[in-house]
Amino acid sequence: MTEDDLILVSVDDHVVEPPDVFEKHLPAKFQEFAPKLKERDDGTLAWYYYEHEITNVGLNAVAGRPKEEYGIEPTRLDEMRKGCWDVDERIKDMDAGGVLGSLCFPSMPGFAGRVFASANDDAIATAMVQAYNDWHVLDWCGKHPGRFIPLGLPMIWSAEGTAREVHRLADMGCHAITFPENPAPLGQPSLHDPYWDPFWRAAEERGTVICMHIGSSSQLAMTTPDAPIDVLITLQPMNIVQAAADIVWSRVLKEFPDIKIALSEGGIGWVPYFLDRIERTYDMHHHWTGQDLGGLTPKERFLKNVLLCFISDPVGLRLVDEIGSKNIAWEMDYPHSDSSWPDGPESLHRDLTAASLGADDIANITHRTAMRWFQYDPFQHIPAEQATVAALRARAQGHDISIRSMGRGAMSGGAGANIADLAASAKGR
Repeated sequence: MTEDDLILVSVDDHVVEPPDVFEKHLPAKFQEFAPKLKERDDGTLAWYYYEHEITNVGLNAVAGRPKEEYGIEPTRLDEMRKGCWDVDERIKDMDAGGVLGSLCFPSMPGFAGRVFASANDDAIATAMVQAYNDWHVLDWCGKHPGRFIPLGLPMIWSAEGTAREVHRLADMGCHAITFPENPAPLGQPSLHDPYWDPFWRAAEERGTVICMHIGSSSQLAMTTPDAPIDVLITLQPMNIVQAAADIVWSRVLKEFPDIKIALSEGGIGWVPYFLDRIERTYDMHHHWTGQDLGGLTPKERFLKNVLLCFISDPVGLRLVDEIGSKNIAWEMDYPHSDSSWPDGPESLHRDLTAASLGADDIANITHRTAMRWFQYDPFQHIPAEQATVAALRARAQGHDISIRSMGRGAMSGGAGANIADLAASAKGR
């Protein structure tokens, strides 16, 4: 098998919202409150919503740019590949990158939609979430059937509201919803609080995957404010282990045993050690902590309920036997700075080959696991023989994927940038 034979489904990509997100689906009586995309004095763009001024940080949309231009300053739409915000161009970029299917996280509202809670008016906030979700499901995903896994936003100020939205989205064919990996820093009850039970129950009933993306609690993985930004970039994926520990010991998995949770962009190399650690923790301490996992071991419970997602993780792939390929899904991360686009098939195939994985494990990791977890069947629309890397790239012949400079030249925030710089740049997210 070569990279040309792979069928690739990415369970973590991102969309940069176009200006018309709220024009079609938001009721007229709420239009005056909708987020507006405006040009700032420095020529960059920002979304304005209540107290928020939300720019697109450069690292969020660097697909197709030379690495020398990566940075953290705000950007304009015309300084990005159109595939970042234009769904027709996204499909061309997916074809050129050999990617059949894509699940896209939001940008402007925050990964878990926390920005919309700023309305301090439930009717307005609810209207914003539903309008965004309708745009995402109907306009972004719906325009190209079979190419996207739809992903909804929650109403993080309301467990009951989020539960209702889970059902509404499922009726629309959307079986995934974002949620903070730790809602407490957002001023909400923790994962351990029964407050969220209506949400867990709805997600379990509808088979909806709860996608917890790194950083979705709007907290940076800081050591000290003056630490080099390389520290944050290094630690960010590994911080998902905190959510993993919360999940495995929480009452959620015991009281909602069929719930499905994805740890998005968290990598997999840490998982075998984590599984060993939770097994030892249970063996050594459950007698006095009172932990009861309903007859399952911690490892069994974790692997029953949790999907693990990676962009590039050669160490993790060599340890797949310790995890199980039915719990692992691949990510492209387009158009973020960690993305492997457009050479994802080559880099993934190289790592799969080095790990000496068999055909079944490869098929699970590249597409079958994602299809099963997210109730996603692209082959209803695209025959499997037309869904391979080679077939998709053949469709993209002539599409420009060259690495080239865009916009105003090299981005700022290179040498000497630190965590405080990024925190200032991301203010409002």
